[in-house]
Amino acid sequence: MTVQPADGLSPATEFPGPSHDQWQSLVEGVLRRSGKDFRGAAAEEALSTALGDGLTVRPLYTSADASPDPGLPGFAPFTRGSRVTGSTADGWDVRQRHELADPVRLNEAVLGDLENGVTSLWLAVGGPGGVPVSGLARALEGVHLDLAPVALDAGADPGPAVRELLGLYEARGVAKGAVRGSLGVDPLGQSARTGTEPEAASAVHWARLCSHEYPGLRALAVDALPYHEAGGSAAEELGLSLATGVAYLRELTAAGLSVEEACAQLEFRYAATADQFLTIAKLRAARRLWARVAEVCGAPAAGAQRQHAVTSPVMMTRRDPWVNMLRTTLACLGASVGGAESVTVLPFDHSLGLPDAFARRIARNTSTILVEESHLARVTDPAGGSWYVERLTDELAAAAWVFFQEVEKAGGQAAALRSGMVRERLAATWAARSRDLARRKEPVTGVSEFPALHERPVEREPAPAGPPAGGLPRVRRDEAFEALRARSDAHLAATGSRPRVFMAALGPASVHTARASFAANLFLSGGIEPVHEPVSVDASTAAAAFEASGATIACLCSTDTLYAEQGDTVASALRAAGAEQIFLAGRPGEYAGADVHVFAGCDVVAVLSSELDRMGVA
Repeated sequence: MTVQPADGLSPATEFPGPSHDQWQSLVEGVLRRSGKDFRGAAAEEALSTALGDGLTVRPLYTSADASPDPGLPGFAPFTRGSRVTGSTADGWDVRQRHELADPVRLNEAVLGDLENGVTSLWLAVGGPGGVPVSGLARALEGVHLDLAPVALDAGADPGPAVRELLGLYEARGVAKGAVRGSLGVDPLGQSARTGTEPEAASAVHWARLCSHEYPGLRALAVDALPYHEAGGSAAEELGLSLATGVAYLRELTAAGLSVEEACAQLEFRYAATADQFLTIAKLRAARRLWARVAEVCGAPAAGAQRQHAVTSPVMMTRRDPWVNMLRTTLACLGASVGGAESVTVLPFDHSLGLPDAFARRIARNTSTILVEESHLARVTDPAGGSWYVERLTDELAAAAWVFFQEVEKAGGQAAALRSGMVRERLAATWAARSRDLARRKEPVTGVSEFPALHERPVEREPAPAGPPAGGLPRVRRDEAFEALRARSDAHLAATGSRPRVFMAALGPASVHTARASFAANLFLSGGIEPVHEPVSVDASTAAAAFEASGATIACLCSTDTLYAEQGDTVASALRAAGAEQIFLAGRPGEYAGADVHVFAGCDVVAVLSSELDRMGVA
């Protein structure tokens, strides 16, 4: 028996589709309830988020947000992936990085990783922190080189390390056709890191050798990490990687390789950040852009870009490093959904020194969980078809192509590095981002937001020295706040206590808690310890409470109404008790009894740095 609704409508009847104007009208109502009167497009704009490169993320995307046809997975323009199936049948290549100078210790770490989920090795060889070339055989003792691909990071002079590795393959009887991995030769990347002139002859030599004798081995790395680590945006990272790849194509084809053979020698390396959607769009856009390069070069079928994604060193923090586990998980998710063939998850203690066994275990297990328990590798291009992701991919690709053309007009990647164009562009981008970080518009959990001032620091064996000075700088999101915290730590070591601020909260907790919590969080981010005892004060109790706090500065926290009623008298009592500086949680307004106002959007770094200077915290 079929039961019909009383009104005669079938349960299968479609609901009427809401219009964009109806949605916008609902947004207007929500904004009005929060005290913001925006109408029409302005209401939608109020909920939009500005990204770098002039991009904007809107709150709503629909089928009207047209973007170019991304094609099919495994076919040009390769937006949806370089292969027809997902990352691989068993997931992506889990590539662990190692920087250990002791071959014995390196061997122990390598074997432990390979036995527990790692599928390829990324080894620093030579240089200040890498294993010596002479120790490479010992470091790889017991490793089945026909099963575990090796990627080298051999610095500015890769020749000795490459010859040693190829010699190991031959000595252990690995057939040339079974050799897989990457030699990591990257003259332009080394030039970006060190400021030295790129040396292209060795790159051509190794590319020709691999092309003719080692079909599974890629000679050249197009490493975009130097530009990301110098503060570059996603579009700048993509544009510079394109310029580098094109420069290598010119060198290799001039040396006699075909475009197809030259493309097969390149592996592109990108940073994956905790902004998972931007990471997804960046990797998809990178494939689409490189496919366009291959098409223009007359080899459209050769445009399937091989990608190695590395979780961003810039986002890793030294304070509360445990949060880095969450950041790298999001970055790994973005890299895998974005279609990277190889993914390196940096250990959570990467910024503190050499990672321990626990940190490496968590890093490799991040991929294992996403593959085995979240089943991310079972779906090809899982973000494909999302109006938001497709539009973001298109806009990012367009911005990157514009910058790539600017680099080409400047004479190409080598010329742009030599002239300082790349340095200046990235510095300007980082300066703008630093302003957002200082104002906490881009919050850093555990550093600029919710810092744990009394948490015991995590200590690690010091990491080897980085590349010599002269190249692009290496920046970190936490660097400005880290400098403030370091000053507080030094003060604690010298005096036995941290600089303090007395939280002079007016009225009951129900009215002052929001601003008191905001202000306490702000001062903690600079290493200044808030003292909030008692919970509330007034003109008669503020002086005694301040004297008992051991602080030399105070911060008024309450509503604008109570500031007007009690602010002057409480501030006078605090000054009489010795307060050298009075802060107020709230924007500058009619009340003028405070020396400094702290509020959402203020330059926290400038305010706290100035205060530490005034307090004599060197």
